[in-house]
Amino acid sequence: MDTILSPLYIAVSWIIVQFHSFYSLIFDKDSGAAWGLSIVSLVVLIRICLIPLFVKQIKSTRNMQALQPKMKAIQERYKNDKQRQSEEMMKLYKETGTNPLSSCLPILAQSPFFISLYQVLNHIAQNKVVGVIDQPLLESAQKAHIFGAPLAAKFMDSAEKIQSLGASVVDVRVVTIIMIVLMSASQFYTQRQLMTKNVDLTVKTPFMQQQKMLMYVFPIMFAVFGINFPVGVLVYWLTTNVWTMGQQMFVIRRNPTPGSKAFEERQERLRAAGKIVEAPAEIAAKQAAEEARQNRQQPKRQTKSKRQTGGAPAGGAQNRTRAGSASGGSGSGQGAAKKQSLEKKDTQDGKGKDGASASRTTKSGQRKGQQRPKHPTKK
Repeated sequence: MDTILSPLYIAVSWIIVQFHSFYSLIFDKDSGAAWGLSIVSLVVLIRICLIPLFVKQIKSTRNMQALQPKMKAIQERYKNDKQRQSEEMMKLYKETGTNPLSSCLPILAQSPFFISLYQVLNHIAQNKVVGVIDQPLLESAQKAHIFGAPLAAKFMDSAEKIQSLGASVVDVRVVTIIMIVLMSASQFYTQRQLMTKNVDLTVKTPFMQQQKMLMYVFPIMFAVFGINFPVGVLVYWLTTNVWTMGQQMFVIRRNPTPGSKAFEERQERLRAAGKIVEAPAEIAAKQAAEEARQNRQQPKRQTKSKRQTGGAPAGGAQNRTRAGSASGGSGSGQGAAKKQSLEKKDTQDGKGKDGASASRTTKSGQRKGQQRPKHPTKK
């Protein structure tokens, strides 16, 4: 392993030494600040170089989200033929230009540097020269402590080994626990931010379930493996998590996924700033909908007595009764007029029925070749 990664050991140790030389102008060369900031600067330099891969990761993640419905359809269609299913999946990836591994590129590209830093710090803990770190720099690094914990110390180290680095077991374990908790919490928040703000909520896909699972799996993994990391590696990993979190917040705010909560918030900000001008038809439709909502009246609640009488108010019947009694003798005249009106209506209805019957008879006679009967003359 050392032979294969030896060039990376040299590269990582050289970068750390260069940053250490710079920070030694500000802090004591044997202090934890000088060596700790050198590791932080190494992270920043690596992450800046990985920005193009991060952009590619974002695009790949969005493409995978958009392809989830089609992928699910392929899985359902060829669920009994795994080979055909794989062929159709690869065909879909090729047609859309999507690479499922692109979302893992930043982690994969960062892994060699992470392993190299781990080995460099492990050599320092074992008092071994590594890369461009010679014996004077090795002694300086061993004296460097961050809040009382040596850079090369681990949570699981024995008391004798920790004392040989000039520290106590309590200091090392307290510092490592705090850093592991912060590292896991930053990873959880980063994944949760992605799930709650930058996912298209209109499409429910298995990809969302996978992301939700990773939101809990990654922090647990960091907590389990973190107890075997040296303090310097914990500084490295905590710094890269904080960088990822800030970088993701920037991307979500400036370039969110369409259909996500962050996208709606960005549209509202642009609309408030006047940078988005809606079409007149959309504005008129929204205004009409708002006016209709405001003008819509709720039906008045009726009492039990009104519902039983078909909604007619009881006071109206009383008023009509009073009006009838007040009219006196005119009531009988109105009754006679009403009777005549009913008789007239019955006569008209009878004529209407006779006319309809005669019309049907006439049409039937015409179909059979008969002559149209003449109506008797009215006297």
